[in-house]
Amino acid sequence: MDLFEYQARDIFAKHGVPVLGGAVIENAEEARAIAEGWGGRAVVKAQVKVGGRGKAGGVKLASDPADAVAKAEAILGMDIKGHTVHKVMLAQTADIKDEYYVSFLLDRTNRTFLAMASVEGGVEIEVVAVENPDALARIAVDANEGVTDAKAREIVEAAKFPADVADQIVEVLKSLWKVFIAEDALLVEVNPLVKTGDGKIVALDGKVSLDENADFRQPEHEALEDKAAANPLEAAAKAKNLNYVKLDGEVGIIGNGAGLVMSTLDVVAYAGEKHGNVKPANFLDIGGGASAQVMANGLGVILGDPDVKSVFVNVFGGITACDEVANGIVQALELLAAGGEAVTKPLVVRLDGNNAELGRKILSDANHPLVQRVDTMDEAADKAAELAAK
Repeated sequence: MDLFEYQARDIFAKHGVPVLGGAVIENAEEARAIAEGWGGRAVVKAQVKVGGRGKAGGVKLASDPADAVAKAEAILGMDIKGHTVHKVMLAQTADIKDEYYVSFLLDRTNRTFLAMASVEGGVEIEVVAVENPDALARIAVDANEGVTDAKAREIVEAAKFPADVADQIVEVLKSLWKVFIAEDALLVEVNPLVKTGDGKIVALDGKVSLDENADFRQPEHEALEDKAAANPLEAAAKAKNLNYVKLDGEVGIIGNGAGLVMSTLDVVAYAGEKHGNVKPANFLDIGGGASAQVMANGLGVILGDPDVKSVFVNVFGGITACDEVANGIVQALELLAAGGEAVTKPLVVRLDGNNAELGRKILSDANHPLVQRVDTMDEAADKAAELAAK
């Protein structure tokens, strides 16, 4: 889950990262009192989860309280790369002398954590990485050791931070590491980290991405979710503990296991090329336990998508045998009908693996008019795409 800047700022302050005063508003007139409290000047920033706000006109300096209101009015409602601005953050101004960059992230390729730092901050770090790669230090961080004083100094030296700010940046790095670990983050980034006119180091902008897999031990993170912007289908699936992602297609997908579902997406996309470029409508992994209720929940979400024209249920029986899955499908259709959600879209079911023959027999005996049983993955994908195209 990506956070808004104001949320990242609050988390930074919670863990001791130096930040300036800030406030988030949805009504432009509220900017007047906030700016007055800071002596009149303020930076007005669009709160959207996308980069390039400044270039798009979403970051403006207000010279007085009336100007802060005007700037907030101009930014609220803006469209920035497809994201509508519903909130703006007012931040105190700073006397910026130098701009730096620091971050911690999960390095999946090398299976470790990674610190990145540069004295060339304030611009897109991707540009620095391409145009001047030597200016971006990359230091691996051992998960068991973390960012000690020695590790922080190693990062500072590798990035060639000036000696007069080295000690301050060491402390900032240690505090940012606290954010990274304590909040179960995948990314913690400050750009720019600035040196002010009086020689202090301050985080002026922050980006934080949290690991949703850690939600079970981070209950307070639920309050950080942008529920207004959430896809209603994804929100409904999350409420039912389903691993669901909405896609732009017409064939609903249900599978047991992330790898199988990913393969199913590829097979359906390939088959769909022959049927008017039909594509998968979602990713939905029901996991290893395909009970009737789990299957009903999954079908309920998928069938609630008006873009879905057919559904492909692709299951490989393992610990959960195919006969259990087949019974789950039959009972799920009954549960949906009993709940007033009668199924009106065709389902193509492919069962393979443990007790596949028995599972197929259960489906055949049920003889549901909208359920078609196909024994191979490729043929089932083709049939689902064909039905969606029709």
